[in-house]
Amino acid sequence: MKKIASFAAISVLASAPAFAQTSSLQIYGVLDAGIEVNNTGVPGNGNNVLLNTGNLAASRLGFRGTEDLGGGLKALFNLDYWKFERDGNEEPKAGTASVSLPAGANPIFRDAFTADPAPIVVGDTLYVHVGHDEARDGEMFTMHEWLCYSTKDMTNWQAHGPVMRATDFKWARGDAWASQVVEKNGKFYFYTTVTHDQTSPGRAIGVAVADSPLGPFKDARGTALVTDATTPSNKPWNDIDPTVFIDDDGTAYMAWGNPYPYFVKLKPNMIELDGEIQKLDLPNYTEGPWLHKRGNMYYLTYAAFAHQGTSEKICYATAPKITGPWTYRGILTGFAKNSFTIHPGIVEFKGQSYLFYHNATLTLNGQGGALGRRSVCVEYLQYNPDGTMQPVNQTVAGVSVPAAN
Repeated sequence: MKKIASFAAISVLASAPAFAQTSSLQIYGVLDAGIEVNNTGVPGNGNNVLLNTGNLAASRLGFRGTEDLGGGLKALFNLDYWKFERDGNEEPKAGTASVSLPAGANPIFRDAFTADPAPIVVGDTLYVHVGHDEARDGEMFTMHEWLCYSTKDMTNWQAHGPVMRATDFKWARGDAWASQVVEKNGKFYFYTTVTHDQTSPGRAIGVAVADSPLGPFKDARGTALVTDATTPSNKPWNDIDPTVFIDDDGTAYMAWGNPYPYFVKLKPNMIELDGEIQKLDLPNYTEGPWLHKRGNMYYLTYAAFAHQGTSEKICYATAPKITGPWTYRGILTGFAKNSFTIHPGIVEFKGQSYLFYHNATLTLNGQGGALGRRSVCVEYLQYNPDGTMQPVNQTVAGVSVPAAN
């Protein structure tokens, strides 16, 4: 099987063997289900597949059906893994592939590898701050800066480029890990993970401030908000992935941590801790917490199960108050494709709720997704009458199709 394609509107060469561009396979539309196949040269209604290959066949791993393309040629389809056959031989001499998906299909950002999405609504615009994955082969996480994207309709996105670099915190050595921006009194506060310099080894949480969600963000303290010394443990990477929530009365709270989930109130100035740090009890917790509220219910959503020896899934808990007690509600969504990690970001925008996350399905400039080359995605999020969240299926279609009722 040859993993050749992810889901951006770019041309992708099959990984092996090296192919010349003498034949082409073109894939159109969203292929999760109800797949139709034609060889007419017309993409059709967005759910069709066009094969323009002569005697080149493509087979889907875990296929849902077989379509006869004429001349004894059949194809089984999967956007993830493909087997190429020419005249029945599995090692074809030539072939290229391209993927063209509608606006709103996943991954939603296709100009860079992105991870750890953090959405925020400002007026009629939704902004998403992300980490910029730049790992080369053999590297784990190489991240120097945070990017921002915005939309007014959830399908057409504008890339705004970097809003801050990790080393803009003068006390930081680098590593632009997970972040979140929140607004209070017309200021935008940017809470994020970096690696501290040698004066306080380990991960740390910094806070920066700007007059716009697009920055430029400047260090609001001149020192870290949280260091390894703030939460002594045998895990020097523990102080990562801050999420900040501002309650209806204006009080702000922060949660963070891996493998221990911490929780604390912030002072009204948003740049100091206020009171004792609590260690929460969240089943299967790993990292990446996200706090939000809907109605009278509070939600704490997080990446889970890595410390049980598997790739991460997203789980959540609910509470009647932001301070708890928290009731575990189970798995919200499962493993992310091709990615050991996953990271939730939840927002309501123009009357619809959304779950942002990342997988590693994007291929960009011939470089495939990997542990340190992830890609942000989004799905509709629905609630049950009792306030619990409905399980979310991760799709290629994303929000390019209407939400199910």
